[in-house]
Amino acid sequence: MEMAIEETKSLTQPITMKGGDGPLSYARNSSFQKGVVDATKGMIIQTIANKLDMEKLCTDSYKTFQIADFGCSIGPNTFFSMQNIIEAVEQKHHTNHGNSATTLEFQVFFNDHLSNDFNTLFQALPPSRPYFAAGVPGSFYGRLFPKSSIHIGHSSSALQWLSKVPEVVVDSSSPAWNKGSIYCTGTEKEVAKAFSAQFESDMETFLNARAEELVGGGLMVILMGGVPDGISLSQTSIGKFYDFFGSCLVDLTKKGLISEEKANSFNLPLYFPSAKELKTLIERNGRFSIESMDEIVEQVKRAHALSNTQNYISHIRAGLEGLIKLHLGDEIVEDFFECYAKKHAETRFVFAENGADNTLIFMILKRK
Repeated sequence: MEMAIEETKSLTQPITMKGGDGPLSYARNSSFQKGVVDATKGMIIQTIANKLDMEKLCTDSYKTFQIADFGCSIGPNTFFSMQNIIEAVEQKHHTNHGNSATTLEFQVFFNDHLSNDFNTLFQALPPSRPYFAAGVPGSFYGRLFPKSSIHIGHSSSALQWLSKVPEVVVDSSSPAWNKGSIYCTGTEKEVAKAFSAQFESDMETFLNARAEELVGGGLMVILMGGVPDGISLSQTSIGKFYDFFGSCLVDLTKKGLISEEKANSFNLPLYFPSAKELKTLIERNGRFSIESMDEIVEQVKRAHALSNTQNYISHIRAGLEGLIKLHLGDEIVEDFFECYAKKHAETRFVFAENGADNTLIFMILKRK
């Protein structure tokens, strides 16, 4: 019973990117995510110009405009995102008010899990930033701010991370047991149903929390990984990578470095919806209108083009080392990534080959 309790608790522990600013840190290995920011800058500026009601939100002669980044991680990508939004708001404000007496000041809240490396984040803050900065630790699957206090919310490359792995997929007595795979391939019906239900629950929680926190007419920017409608994740480039990544668990199990039980219970708390699926959940929630929605492929594909094998491995390690430590223990990390590097070199694995394109889902919602 005690072991079962410990296993269940481990499913809900938060995952954060690798901290610090060393050669293997997320701060120095997140060009994939930077590609997402760059790919959507123009769309964010255009949508804010067309959809943000500055007359409604800035009625006072002196106004503090508050922005929150949910799942900010360590940087520097969050700084680029916040700068893009502020520039767009300033352009909109100038268009509406010109050189009038209305003055805007910006407050930016950087949110991530308690275990996020906020020290590194704030040490890297741009010295000439046009905003006041504050950290807000805690899961975005819940309330973080007072009611009607945020004008624009933002979340990039974060909402595909679930609040937990569904318990049934690591239960050997369940028809949804995900033995032999580390992710939701989309091909096993019961497993897919369990992951989909978890994502639906998490999105409902996220939307309800943001609906309380955003002002009426406030915007919520969402950028997240997805799959084309009708395509399973296992058919995509990311799915092919997860299969490759998971094969390292098999190799280490054969060497006796990882128990079979640990290998079978290792699952990534990730879910990639289709745009249609996400749209349905938002409309069902009913507290936001969808102001803009796009799926992007080409810019994201370019973001995956890294210069060499070691750079590629460093990016993977920056994102997934914490999960390996959490589930398999600190002592196995070096063995795992040595195995990964060797297999990568031997097979000349290329991320974007032999798989369908994953999509980046871009949405801007307005609080009703």
